[in-house]
Amino acid sequence: GVELCLFDEAGNQSRVRLAELTHEIWHGFVPGVLPGQRYGYRVHGRWDPWTGARWNPAKLLLDPYARAVDAGPGNDYSNLPPEVYGHVRDWPQQHIADTVRDDRDSAPYVPKGVVVHDDDDWADDRRPKTPWADSVIYELHVKGFTKLHPGIPEELRGTYAGLAHPAAIDHLVKLGVTAVELLPVHQFAHEDHLLRRGLRNYWGYNSIGYFAPHAAYAASGTAGGQVGEFKRMVRALHAAGIEVILDVVYNHTAEAGELGPTLSLKGIDNRGYYRLQDDPRRYADYTGCGNTLHVVQPHVLRLITDSLRYWVTEMGVDGFRFDLAAALARSMHDVDMLSPFLAVIAQDPVLRRVKLIAEPWDVGSGGYQVGAFPPLWTEWNDRYRNAVRDFWRHALPDVREMGYRLSGSSDLYAWGGRRPYASVNFITAHDGFTLRDLVSYERKHNEANGEGNRDGTDDNRAWNCGAEGETDDEGVRALRRRQLRNLLTTLLLSTGVPMLLAGDELGRTQGGNNNAYCQDNEIGWVDWSLLRDPAWKALFELTSRLIELRHRHPVLRRRAFFSGRAQTADGLRDLAWFTSRGSEMTEQDWYAPAATLGMYLSGRDIPGRDERGDQILDDSFLAVLHAGEGPVSFVLPGPPWAERYEVVVDTSLEEQGEAPGVEHRAGTEITVPARAVLLLRVAG
Repeated sequence: GVELCLFDEAGNQSRVRLAELTHEIWHGFVPGVLPGQRYGYRVHGRWDPWTGARWNPAKLLLDPYARAVDAGPGNDYSNLPPEVYGHVRDWPQQHIADTVRDDRDSAPYVPKGVVVHDDDDWADDRRPKTPWADSVIYELHVKGFTKLHPGIPEELRGTYAGLAHPAAIDHLVKLGVTAVELLPVHQFAHEDHLLRRGLRNYWGYNSIGYFAPHAAYAASGTAGGQVGEFKRMVRALHAAGIEVILDVVYNHTAEAGELGPTLSLKGIDNRGYYRLQDDPRRYADYTGCGNTLHVVQPHVLRLITDSLRYWVTEMGVDGFRFDLAAALARSMHDVDMLSPFLAVIAQDPVLRRVKLIAEPWDVGSGGYQVGAFPPLWTEWNDRYRNAVRDFWRHALPDVREMGYRLSGSSDLYAWGGRRPYASVNFITAHDGFTLRDLVSYERKHNEANGEGNRDGTDDNRAWNCGAEGETDDEGVRALRRRQLRNLLTTLLLSTGVPMLLAGDELGRTQGGNNNAYCQDNEIGWVDWSLLRDPAWKALFELTSRLIELRHRHPVLRRRAFFSGRAQTADGLRDLAWFTSRGSEMTEQDWYAPAATLGMYLSGRDIPGRDERGDQILDDSFLAVLHAGEGPVSFVLPGPPWAERYEVVVDTSLEEQGEAPGVEHRAGTEITVPARAVLLLRVAG
């Protein structure tokens, strides 16, 4: 049986037994329930962990479909007392603790669902509907982006209302990004091991409510006002031409493994919602978080797709980035690109029209699936990240990998009929070093996480420019700033969809912490005071200028892969590669160690048509990337490629105002400074 539990303002509880059972679903009608009502469920059944049955009516359970969650004082997971566990957490024999039922009432200690009245029809909202090829994504944390912003009223900092504030949106508009990708905003919980160390889950990859905006990010309180506040944030971003993409975690929940708490699904139907091992007492774990949702089960698949549609149709979001998406694509054990989850998404009339981004791996066997997802999907391309990091620290054995990544990764995506925008190009993300730390540290410094610096990856592919961490050596500092300019310029000139990490354009640092998932403090927050430093303000202005350049020139955001074939009788091609000698690269050149690469992009025959149906024509560009520690002579290619070149970007310059307007004749031997990118426009 199932009981609905209603709570008044004082926390007093009344229970209503659900009397109807249809198609194995308990249901009922309770008259007089109004918006703001706090509630939960108790589910009665067998306690037999040896067969995977973990029903315990002493535990109040959060409604998986709750539209809002009351996570006020005493209910915000600021502690996890033993009462919230279905088993006796502190049983002396820990190896069997999960088999001993705990009959203490958990209701005083767990969040409750909140009934929400919602009649918003979004009639005044206009979605930007930015085409994939024109998108520039900005990954941010709602709290971390707004918490220290001086232009946001203090009472709104760290909230959805803070992100909707004109001061926050003004930065995004000036930068020129077309979409924000929000780290998880589904209601989430804090892990017990963090709370015991005085820390909290900051990133939010520990979901427990797939329909509810995380209550701690609401300035309007937790009695249901967070829903309207989130919608107003989406509207404000849409009005500025910015799409909203949610980072969603449907692969696991905050209930962890057999020793985790009982908060919702575990107490509703443990065997139905979670993948269990051959020993049903244990959980299959493809996520590294203790459990994995059993997505092939119809009711689990329905829960996920109902949630996705709700966020699109009722909350106004424009797309999703799926954390550990390979775990969702597993049919029984293996990753299957014909899995029920992917098939349902492909035919859904709502979901197939929004932006879908896969993190194309999980931690299980065969989980690395970069390039394997079907059409409609884009992917975080970690091979792009690795190649660019290695090139600029001069660690690539040759430039073949770099050539593929700069030109849209056709080796990964063309074979399946996908387009260059299937590749979400990134150098940094929330997980790992910030861009500034990437050029300031070679080793992780995660001591503040309390795990003995064992957490976080050791494969950082970083170069500290000669000193570990902060330094007073101005030569090292100047080199680091140049490397930042090189990395950002490379990202924004590459074919594909660029993604920036919030604060990288300001030189944000986490002090070398490459796993700041539990740092809800100045380590994890964006430091806006950096804009007062002329050097970091110049980095922001360069980033903004590069994004504007990308928006203005369709040759930098192609919708189809380059052909490499001659476009005209004189041999001009849409893409050509050059050595520093000014000659086209041969097969031997691709296999040879090299620090210098020239990439020619022709704007004369770009596939597709503009909004009027006319052929797309653009300027042509030559990008010269030089990662060597000394300057190099580079011969500018002559006809048919160009008669003259005009310098557009020169990352060797701290201030970019000097660069535009400098012209060179084709055939000229120019000097490219050490560790620099030159972008030259074909002027004739």
